[in-house]
Formats: sequence, C-alpha cells, structure tokens
Amino acid sequence: MTELGEIIGWHDYHDSFGGKKITTINPPVQSGSTVLFDNYADMLAAQSGEYPGVTYGTGGLTTQKAFEEALCKLENGHTTKAFPSGISAIINTFMAFIQSGDEILLCENVYSPTARFCYKVLAKYGVKVNSLASNIGAEIEAQITDKTKLIFLESPGSNTFEIQDIRAITKIAQDNNIITVIDNTWATPLHLKPLDLGVDVSIHSATKYICGYSDILMGVATVNEKYADVFDAFYHSLENYTNPNDCYMALRGLRTLEVRLKAHEKSAFEIAKWLEGQTLVEKVIHPGLCSHPQHHLWKRDFSGAAGLFAFTFKQDYKDEKIGKFVDSLTQFGLGFSWGGFKSLITAGRFKRGDKWSHNGKHIIRLNIGLEDTQGLKDDLESAFDKL
Repeated sequence: MTELGEIIGWHDYHDSFGGKKITTINPPVQSGSTVLFDNYADMLAAQSGEYPGVTYGTGGLTTQKAFEEALCKLENGHTTKAFPSGISAIINTFMAFIQSGDEILLCENVYSPTARFCYKVLAKYGVKVNSLASNIGAEIEAQITDKTKLIFLESPGSNTFEIQDIRAITKIAQDNNIITVIDNTWATPLHLKPLDLGVDVSIHSATKYICGYSDILMGVATVNEKYADVFDAFYHSLENYTNPNDCYMALRGLRTLEVRLKAHEKSAFEIAKWLEGQTLVEKVIHPGLCSHPQHHLWKRDFSGAAGLFAFTFKQDYKDEKIGKFVDSLTQFGLGFSWGGFKSLITAGRFKRGDKWSHNGKHIIRLNIGLEDTQGLKDDLESAFDKL
C-alpha cells in the first residue's frame, strides 16, 4: 500500500437504526454548535481549560478532525488546522507568531495575496517586512537582524517558479531561533516534506490539488512540535473552524490525490518537453527540467512535480497579441487558481526586486489538468498559429 493509502486507509464509521449497525467507509458530516458533555465534571474541566475534547462547534467537529489528522500524518507534523481558505491559513499563521516591532523576511515570489497582507496590513501594525530574493539560500544570513522573527518561503513560487535552498535557510533560522514557514501548495505533502527539512510550519491552499475539483476553498497549516502549543492556543482564541461539508470533500479529495497528481505530473512533463521544441517558445520554466536554474535543488528535495509550470515567447508580444493567443484556446480555461481537473491558463509580467522577471516578457502559466494530453498540445499548436 502507498504512503497515502496507509495513512488514510478506511475506517469503520457506524451508527445504528432499527437495532442494526449502519456502517460507512467515510466519516459522517457532523454539523453543530452545541457539544454535549457526558457529565458536570467534564463541563467544569472545560471551563478551567483542562478538557481534552471539543467543547463547542467552533473547535472543529468529527469531519474536520479526520481531515486534519490525515494531513498531519502526511506532513510528519505535530498538529494541523484547517481554515476557510489558503490565505486565511497564511494570515492566521502570521498572526499566531509575530507582533508589533518584529521583522519578517518574505520571498519575492510568494502568492500575491500573501505579499499584499504583509505590506498592506502587517506593516500598518508595526511589523517590518523585508523582501528576499526568490532563489535565496545561505546568503539569507546577511539579512537577519536581532528583530527577525519569521521567514516566509514559497518553493517553487506559483508564477515564476524559483526555488529556495530550504535546507540552508532552515539551518540558519534554527541557529538564530527564527520561525520558518513555507507555502507548500505546488508540491503537495506527497512531493515535499518541509518539516523533515527543518521548516516549522507548512501551509497548503487545499483549494488546489488536495480538493482537486475547483469547487472548495480551504487552507491548512501543519506545525511541528516546537511551535504547536502556541499555534493551537491562537487558533482556539479566534474560534477558527472550517465548514464540515468542505472538510468532507477535502478528505475525499485527499484519497485520490496520489492518482491525480501522477496524471498531472506526467501530462505536464510531456507538454513542457514538447514546448521546448516549439519555434516560438524561448524558455520553459519547469523545476523538473534540467534547464531550470534551481533544478538541482528540486532534484535533491522533491520527490516529484506538479502540473503547474510556465513558458515565455522569444518575441516580446504586446498585450493585444497575447490576448489573441489566449482567447483562441479552446481546451484551456482563462482563470486564476490551479490544481483542478480543468486545464487553465494565465499570462502576466512579474517583477522580482527592481527587475522584471524573464526580461519583462509575458509569463504564460499553464495548469495542466486531466484532459487528453495530445488534445492540449493540439490546442496550443493551433493558438501558436495566431502569432
């Protein structure tokens, strides 16, 4: 049995009716506000903060706990909490560990809402935000001060796909007692185990590959033993919880993650290699290709690849021309997010520091879904003719 199968497996969830047991493979979708205690002693324990169980619906009920437990095992973590969205998981992680007067180091290639929260909200409350090069490694030590509290990574970044040297960064962070957090959405817990590399908190937008069908918004954060108590206390003080129906769907998605991810990976590699041979294409930006500048780090730390990558054209086309290319595609939807069964495309120019990434050319990002691979190549080839 695979790692995922061993962790999730199946369970004998049951109730009874008519004197006969009702047995199901999946946990029930438990929804409620009031949680009943068995006795007054338990209620007293809850009032004094010593009750080990759930005391109210905002603590997360059976379905949420089942999902969190499964993901925590996959991440080799100590505690996992689910949130209503990926950015919610990120925001709550920041708020759990930093306060006014702290400094944080933020990689330039992070998810744009992450950067927006840091520069627009955290900065307003007296937290200093310093940017890091997207391919940072041991040289991060030069940017650490006595006020540095947290380092936030995203490896690879989901638009320009730079990879950080996680091992080098976490060693330096541990030596300086600095918390490290990584957005691990691209790799999923199957292809990268950040906590095994010394990272303290691993975050996923479960909206993407874990749920898998572009119909659920959810985030998860998994914390190591060192910081679990602090994170847990903050989580409960804000009464965070996630919709039980969404948790059920996320757990169901987790069961098929390995199968889906293999299909995404295989098709994406095939299309990426095919794109390398197209006359209009200048560069394919895929961490799993030898041409990627941090491929050696991907090969060292990751066990596989996702279905999300990008490419650039040799010619610097204007927006109108890029629009003709994108709008002529019939197999790719034009929309944000990724990780679902439907292939998607976005296009944009991105700055890293004071320079434009890839000479300021449009970065064409492809989310390779579960459609026929040859059909996707034919669609792209037809769109190339428009250029």
